[in-house]
Amino acid sequence: MINKSEILQTIEMIDQQHLDIRTITMGISLRDCADPDVEKSCRKVYEKIVSKANMLVKTGEDIEKEFGIPIVNKRISVTPVSLVAESSKTISYVPFAEAMDKAAKEVGVNFIGGFSALVHKGFTVGDRILIDSIPEALAVTERVCSSVNVATTRAGINMDAVKLMGDIILKGAEKTKDAGGMACAKLVVFANAVEDNPFMAGAFHGVGEPECVINVGVSGPGVVHTALKSCAGAPFDIVAETIKKTAFRITRMGQLVAREASRRLDVPFGVVDLSLAPTPAIGDSVADILEELGLESVGTHGTTAALALLNDAVKKGGVMASGHVGGLSGAFIPVSEDAGMIKAVKRGALSIEKLEAMTCVCSVGLDMIAVPGDTPGSTIAAIIADEAAIGIVNNKTTAVRIIPVPGKTVGDSVDFGGLLGTATVMPVNAFSSRAFIERGGRIPAPLNALRN
Repeated sequence: MINKSEILQTIEMIDQQHLDIRTITMGISLRDCADPDVEKSCRKVYEKIVSKANMLVKTGEDIEKEFGIPIVNKRISVTPVSLVAESSKTISYVPFAEAMDKAAKEVGVNFIGGFSALVHKGFTVGDRILIDSIPEALAVTERVCSSVNVATTRAGINMDAVKLMGDIILKGAEKTKDAGGMACAKLVVFANAVEDNPFMAGAFHGVGEPECVINVGVSGPGVVHTALKSCAGAPFDIVAETIKKTAFRITRMGQLVAREASRRLDVPFGVVDLSLAPTPAIGDSVADILEELGLESVGTHGTTAALALLNDAVKKGGVMASGHVGGLSGAFIPVSEDAGMIKAVKRGALSIEKLEAMTCVCSVGLDMIAVPGDTPGSTIAAIIADEAAIGIVNNKTTAVRIIPVPGKTVGDSVDFGGLLGTATVMPVNAFSSRAFIERGGRIPAPLNALRN
């Protein structure tokens, strides 16, 4: 039974603490859209997305109005396009991205993910075509997001793919230089990518997923921050318990929305991703939570320990609130999308090296980081390799969404707009990694891969 106090708490969380459902994401299988004729295949892709998702946005808006719960984004994820397009006789998969973009605009979603390839153990012909198509595909589309998985704990790290992605990221930045390298803000390089992630830019509909599914991503850094003010100076045991209870309440709301959307759309409910996903809005920051724990600035010594506590407590509280928790689930640290992170970069408290340490314990990795436009592709590849190593050794998902901003140098700012926020260009280590990256091949799987 929900009592009056709980109702009032939820209203306060929504009205004053930035609580929202960050996204309802519909996953759609496109495996039956493969065709040797590229035009026919693209037409099938467009028609299937529109037929499955034509009521997604309206349903989300109806739930918002009826329950009073903000649902910020309605999105779509699809089968990795390299799998769908591989049977088509074409040297570019840009037409598939254009079909996805057209369908996304038709149904009204803000992003569609799945222009993706899984190459952690090697490339197929279709994988190479897709990766080569990424810069152009993201430059000519507005809503399409792309991801490439280059490593898993079981397979190790495909260093040929890592090297290639360093160059692809530079090409994407150059093709969208008039927009600050925007293509790179829609491109994620993963280790241990998950199949049911509802958050962009890394969402895709995995091959183990059903024909169609609803996944929901919740948020709520502002709610956790407010809750922690009530236990100022308290021991960390109490801090962790407070975060757990708050995460439970946040996730219950996500579970309600997920079940309701599933029922109304007649689509199976998949998972609730209970990640704390910040926005550029003041008061909606993961960095603020860490500073509430006693850090003068996020980035100082103790930041990694504070983030580890936060991430673990969020997971423990959330799993009790939903029968199916999945996706990434924890705390995100996207630099340009978090007002507190932006402030820490500007004051010189937060470096890429410290962010890398923090990714050992957070939900994703180096996310929405702007670097100088003249950063070598080999340096970007080496940053990806470092994150992939953290992922495979710790058996967790890690990712890199890095933006070499054309014409910008350290200290300059670039505005991506909306949820993508504003980034201050961060310095990278000036010493070369080229000879390391040029070796290629595959870094073997760690010993903990042998778990059978």
